[in-house]
Amino acid sequence: MSTSTLLAILIPVAVVLVLAGIAAWMYQRRRRLQDRFGPEYERTVESTGSRHAADTELHKRQARHDDLDIRELPAEERHRYTEAWNTVQQRFVDRPEGAVSQADDLITRVMRDRGYPTAGYDQQLRELSVEHGRTLEHYRAAHEVNERSGKGQATTEELRGAMVHYRALFDELVGTAR
Repeated sequence: MSTSTLLAILIPVAVVLVLAGIAAWMYQRRRRLQDRFGPEYERTVESTGSRHAADTELHKRQARHDDLDIRELPAEERHRYTEAWNTVQQRFVDRPEGAVSQADDLITRVMRDRGYPTAGYDQQLRELSVEHGRTLEHYRAAHEVNERSGKGQATTEELRGAMVHYRALFDELVGTAR
Protein backbone atom coordinates (compact mmCIF):
# COMPACT_ATOMS: atom_id res chain seq x y z
CA MET A 1 0.00 0.00 0.00
CA SER A 2 1.41 3.36 -0.98
CA THR A 3 1.94 6.23 1.42
CA SER A 4 -0.65 8.39 -0.32
CA THR A 5 -3.26 5.61 -0.08
CA LEU A 6 -2.45 5.11 3.57
CA LEU A 7 -2.75 8.84 4.24
CA ALA A 8 -6.02 8.97 2.29
CA ILE A 9 -7.41 6.38 4.70
CA LEU A 10 -5.81 7.54 7.98
CA ILE A 11 -6.57 11.26 7.70
CA PRO A 12 -10.36 10.85 7.32
CA VAL A 13 -10.36 8.23 10.09
CA ALA A 14 -8.43 10.59 12.37
CA VAL A 15 -10.79 13.46 11.54
CA VAL A 16 -13.83 11.29 12.30
CA LEU A 17 -12.30 10.17 15.62
CA VAL A 18 -11.50 13.74 16.63
CA LEU A 19 -15.02 14.90 15.71
CA ALA A 20 -16.52 11.98 17.62
CA GLY A 21 -14.40 12.89 20.64
CA ILE A 22 -15.50 16.52 20.47
CA ALA A 23 -19.15 15.48 20.12
CA ALA A 24 -18.85 13.13 23.12
CA TRP A 25 -17.20 15.88 25.19
CA MET A 26 -19.93 18.38 24.26
CA TYR A 27 -22.63 15.83 25.07
CA GLN A 28 -21.13 15.17 28.51
CA ARG A 29 -20.78 18.89 29.17
CA ARG A 30 -24.42 19.49 28.23
CA ARG A 31 -25.51 16.49 30.30
CA ARG A 32 -23.77 17.93 33.37
CA LEU A 33 -25.60 21.23 32.84
CA GLN A 34 -28.94 19.44 32.49
CA ASP A 35 -28.28 17.47 35.68
CA ARG A 36 -27.18 20.54 37.62
CA PHE A 37 -29.89 22.93 36.48
CA GLY A 38 -32.77 20.45 36.18
CA PRO A 39 -35.93 21.97 34.64
CA GLU A 40 -34.17 25.34 34.45
CA TYR A 41 -32.05 23.96 31.59
CA GLU A 42 -35.04 23.50 29.27
CA ARG A 43 -36.52 26.82 30.37
CA THR A 44 -33.26 28.53 29.41
CA VAL A 45 -33.17 26.73 26.06
CA GLU A 46 -36.68 27.99 25.39
CA SER A 47 -35.90 31.57 26.42
CA THR A 48 -32.59 31.79 24.53
CA GLY A 49 -33.78 29.95 21.44
CA SER A 50 -31.01 27.34 21.21
CA ARG A 51 -29.15 24.77 23.24
CA HIS A 52 -25.83 26.43 22.46
CA ALA A 53 -27.04 29.81 23.73
CA ALA A 54 -28.54 28.13 26.82
CA ASP A 55 -25.27 26.32 27.50
CA THR A 56 -23.38 29.60 27.26
CA GLU A 57 -25.84 31.38 29.56
CA LEU A 58 -25.82 28.62 32.15
CA HIS A 59 -22.02 28.46 32.14
CA LYS A 60 -21.98 32.23 32.78
CA ARG A 61 -24.39 31.77 35.68
CA GLN A 62 -22.23 29.02 37.08
CA ALA A 63 -19.10 31.19 36.82
CA ARG A 64 -20.85 34.12 38.56
CA HIS A 65 -22.15 31.76 41.23
CA ASP A 66 -18.66 30.35 41.80
CA ASP A 67 -17.47 33.90 42.54
CA LEU A 68 -20.13 34.40 45.23
CA ASP A 69 -19.44 33.66 48.86
CA ILE A 70 -22.42 31.36 49.44
CA ARG A 71 -22.49 29.90 52.92
CA GLU A 72 -24.63 27.50 54.89
CA LEU A 73 -26.57 29.01 57.75
CA PRO A 74 -25.34 28.22 61.25
CA ALA A 75 -27.77 26.25 63.43
CA GLU A 76 -28.76 29.36 65.39
CA GLU A 77 -29.73 31.25 62.22
CA ARG A 78 -31.56 28.22 60.81
CA HIS A 79 -33.56 28.07 64.04
CA ARG A 80 -34.29 31.82 63.94
CA TYR A 81 -35.48 31.60 60.33
CA THR A 82 -37.57 28.52 61.05
CA GLU A 83 -39.30 30.38 63.87
CA ALA A 84 -39.87 33.35 61.56
CA TRP A 85 -41.35 31.00 58.94
CA ASN A 86 -43.69 29.47 61.54
CA THR A 87 -44.87 32.97 62.48
CA VAL A 88 -45.54 33.81 58.83
CA GLN A 89 -47.55 30.59 58.42
CA GLN A 90 -49.62 31.40 61.53
CA ARG A 91 -50.42 34.86 60.15
CA PHE A 92 -51.77 33.25 56.99
CA VAL A 93 -55.01 32.32 58.79
CA ASP A 94 -55.96 35.95 59.46
CA ARG A 95 -54.12 37.78 56.68
CA PRO A 96 -53.24 35.50 53.74
CA GLU A 97 -52.11 38.34 51.46
CA GLY A 98 -49.81 39.78 54.09
CA ALA A 99 -48.41 36.36 54.96
CA VAL A 100 -47.52 35.61 51.33
CA SER A 101 -45.79 38.98 51.04
CA GLN A 102 -43.90 38.30 54.28
CA ALA A 103 -42.90 34.85 52.99
CA ASP A 104 -41.43 36.50 49.88
CA ASP A 105 -39.52 38.96 52.06
CA LEU A 106 -38.29 36.14 54.30
CA ILE A 107 -36.95 34.21 51.29
CA THR A 108 -35.06 37.33 50.20
CA ARG A 109 -33.56 37.77 53.68
CA VAL A 110 -32.44 34.14 53.80
CA MET A 111 -30.85 34.53 50.37
CA ARG A 112 -29.01 37.67 51.45
CA ASP A 113 -27.75 36.06 54.65
CA ARG A 114 -26.51 33.06 52.68
CA GLY A 115 -24.56 35.36 50.34
CA TYR A 116 -26.82 35.55 47.30
CA PRO A 117 -27.30 38.91 45.58
CA THR A 118 -30.83 40.17 46.09
CA ALA A 119 -30.93 43.28 43.91
CA GLY A 120 -33.93 42.10 41.89
CA TYR A 121 -36.17 39.17 41.19
CA ASP A 122 -34.57 38.27 37.83
CA GLN A 123 -31.12 38.26 39.38
CA GLN A 124 -32.40 36.13 42.25
CA LEU A 125 -33.71 33.60 39.73
CA ARG A 126 -30.39 33.49 37.87
CA GLU A 127 -28.35 33.01 41.03
CA LEU A 128 -30.70 30.48 42.59
CA SER A 129 -30.83 28.44 39.40
CA VAL A 130 -27.28 27.15 39.88
CA GLU A 131 -27.94 25.26 43.12
CA HIS A 132 -31.73 25.29 43.34
CA GLY A 133 -32.87 24.73 39.75
CA ARG A 134 -35.24 21.96 40.79
CA THR A 135 -37.19 24.19 43.22
CA LEU A 136 -37.04 27.37 41.16
CA GLU A 137 -40.46 26.71 39.64
CA HIS A 138 -41.87 26.83 43.18
CA TYR A 139 -40.34 30.28 43.62
CA ARG A 140 -41.63 31.50 40.26
CA ALA A 141 -45.17 30.28 40.99
CA ALA A 142 -45.21 31.77 44.49
CA HIS A 143 -43.75 35.09 43.36
CA GLU A 144 -46.31 35.36 40.55
CA VAL A 145 -49.16 34.85 43.03
CA ASN A 146 -47.56 37.39 45.38
CA GLU A 147 -47.46 39.94 42.54
CA ARG A 148 -51.13 39.33 41.70
CA SER A 149 -52.01 39.44 45.39
CA GLY A 150 -50.53 42.92 45.61
CA LYS A 151 -53.11 43.95 43.00
CA GLY A 152 -55.94 42.14 44.81
CA GLN A 153 -56.16 39.50 42.06
CA ALA A 154 -55.27 36.27 43.91
CA THR A 155 -57.71 33.85 45.49
CA THR A 156 -57.21 32.41 48.96
CA GLU A 157 -56.51 29.01 47.41
CA GLU A 158 -53.81 30.53 45.18
CA LEU A 159 -52.31 32.24 48.22
CA ARG A 160 -52.29 28.93 50.08
CA GLY A 161 -50.51 27.35 47.10
CA ALA A 162 -47.98 30.18 47.12
CA MET A 163 -47.16 29.45 50.75
CA VAL A 164 -46.56 25.79 49.87
CA HIS A 165 -44.30 26.87 47.00
CA TYR A 166 -42.37 29.32 49.18
CA ARG A 167 -41.97 26.59 51.78
CA ALA A 168 -40.24 24.29 49.28
CA LEU A 169 -37.57 26.90 48.51
CA PHE A 170 -37.36 28.03 52.12
CA ASP A 171 -36.64 24.48 53.30
CA GLU A 172 -33.91 24.12 50.70
CA LEU A 173 -32.30 27.49 51.44
CA VAL A 174 -32.38 27.11 55.21
CA GLY A 175 -31.30 23.49 55.09
CA THR A 176 -34.42 21.94 56.53
CA ALA A 177 -35.50 20.19 53.30
CA ARG A 178 -36.95 16.80 54.02
